[in-house]
Amino acid sequence: MKRNSITLTIGLVLIAIFAVLLFTYQVRQTEVALVTTFGRPSRSKTEPGLFFKLPWPIENVQTFDKRVQNFEDKLDETYTQDRITLLIMVYAGWTIKDPAVFRERFGGSIARAESSLEGLIRTAKLGVVGQHRFSQFISTDEKELKFVEIENEILAAIQRDAGGSYGIEVKFLGIKKLELPQSITQPVFDRMKEERQRFVQKLQAEGESERISISSEADRDRDKILADADSEANRIRSQAELEAAPSYAVLEKNPDLAIFLLKLNSLEASLKDRATLVLDARSAPFDLLNASSLNNAASAKK
Repeated sequence: MKRNSITLTIGLVLIAIFAVLLFTYQVRQTEVALVTTFGRPSRSKTEPGLFFKLPWPIENVQTFDKRVQNFEDKLDETYTQDRITLLIMVYAGWTIKDPAVFRERFGGSIARAESSLEGLIRTAKLGVVGQHRFSQFISTDEKELKFVEIENEILAAIQRDAGGSYGIEVKFLGIKKLELPQSITQPVFDRMKEERQRFVQKLQAEGESERISISSEADRDRDKILADADSEANRIRSQAELEAAPSYAVLEKNPDLAIFLLKLNSLEASLKDRATLVLDARSAPFDLLNASSLNNAASAKK
């Protein structure tokens, strides 16, 4: 009796497991599921979890990888707007957006999807490149480069076509490689060198202009300072002569006194520092040290 109960329990568990497997399906975090009813798409599930379905052959579930798929196209030769040959390669990341369209268009094959995506990217890439000048791809002037704008234009062109008819979404796109054919590499380098040389000459001209401006301003400031100094010196000199005029009048009336004062100033200046001099006592201004000279000076003062 006990053995029959265990057997019955195991049977019920197996039936329950079979029922769960038959009437439910699981969607993982990295998957997107498409449910078909009698072979026709009926609904899709993009969020992970456990979901109900009718048993086969009524409903069937097909899952696809919804992670971002990385793709790189081939290095293609094209022409820029100014007719310069350019070799360009891009990379892209895409995911499955509509499982029903993806299954109908590519049979769920990622390889087939990327094969079609390659042609779509090539068409968009060549079309956008032809609308831009060569200097917007390769230039010594950073302001002329339009890498981000060009990448966004290619991405927008692909997204317009890939979403509805391919069932995929291109998340990002970028330029991976730019090359020049060997026949035009040297002319391009020569042109870049000329552009850089023109830039150097422009900087030199601006520097020379700035030097001349600074030099002219310095010369003006110097002339102004010298003129102000001369004016101040003349003013001081005039003031001194004005103040000295009464003294000059006195000295003109008594020239002997003037000579005596000049000798006295000279004698004071020569004996200011400690020194030993051997001179003729009759030489001016040392003749003042003679008694006769002092008497004559005293008479002059009177």
